Amino acid sequence: MRAFEFVRAASPTAAVAACSSKEANYLAGGTNLLDLMKEDVERPGQLVDLNRLDLKEIRESGGEVVLGALVSNTDTANHPAVRERFPLLSQAILAGASQQIRNMATNGGNLNQRTRCPYFYDTAMPCNKRVQGSGCGALGGLNRMHAIFGWSNSCVAVHPSDMCVALAALDAMVTVLGADGAKRVIPFTNYHRLPDGTPQKDNTLEPGELVTEITLPANRFAKNSYYLKVRDRASYAFALVSVAAALELDGELVKSARVALGGVAHKPWRATQAEEFLSGKKATTENFKQAAEQAMKTARPLSENAFKVELGKKAIVRALEQAKKGGVV
Repeated sequence: MRAFEFVRAASPTAAVAACSSKEANYLAGGTNLLDLMKEDVERPGQLVDLNRLDLKEIRESGGEVVLGALVSNTDTANHPAVRERFPLLSQAILAGASQQIRNMATNGGNLNQRTRCPYFYDTAMPCNKRVQGSGCGALGGLNRMHAIFGWSNSCVAVHPSDMCVALAALDAMVTVLGADGAKRVIPFTNYHRLPDGTPQKDNTLEPGELVTEITLPANRFAKNSYYLKVRDRASYAFALVSVAAALELDGELVKSARVALGGVAHKPWRATQAEEFLSGKKATTENFKQAAEQAMKTARPLSENAFKVELGKKAIVRALEQAKKGGVV
């Protein structure tokens, strides 16, 4: 690990001011950043410690629930308001990592974690995300775990978060504080980026912007939602494909639906075609199968991950069926 300067921020505005340099990084739980520094992938000249900031509250505001950026993943998943009104989020968080990591990891950090692509972590291999212009080793290499949607010739990596897949399905909003002291609110589906020609940019944050809170708007999905994670082993593994499914039902009729996928793109992937197909139709297995076909019809598999297309279809159907039955945490 390379030498760096350590700064302890006394306020959110002070943190933003200290992190205005491109060589600075925010430090919260550190569960991802410190690994990257040890591997010499990230080389910040300065770490701005956020852990004394007053961003550790979960509060209810009308029908919304607002998550502080520094609340741990564990406390978020187990909060009564989240478990009762947004069980999809609790399920997704509890499907990720280990208990020890969830105890340390923060909500803001979860949003901003980097890909786990092995070419990104291996400094001897080409990776445009790590070194612009060096190439994408995974494009013609070992790409079983990589993207089938939204990838470019610059990058085929996937976003690793489970929590973010649920937040995409729940239409969450992210509040950030900028260098000018102004706040802005980003719809969650616009927070992360596709790689295009700039894969080094994971999200739409401006330099120095700090995530302060995540808002979960009121919805009617609590009774019928489910998070399904398909992986190579049952614990501590990233998703091959994951599905966050939520239904608003009137008897057998689907009034509205949300379907988001993980493990398939550079960002959590909203399957809007499936949602639109299901709206106004009966919640039947046949309709779920047709929705899954709609969701996967634009997939572009790589040389080693064509299996994700069929796996994704089956996972969507299974998640929707479980949501219909009333998925449990």
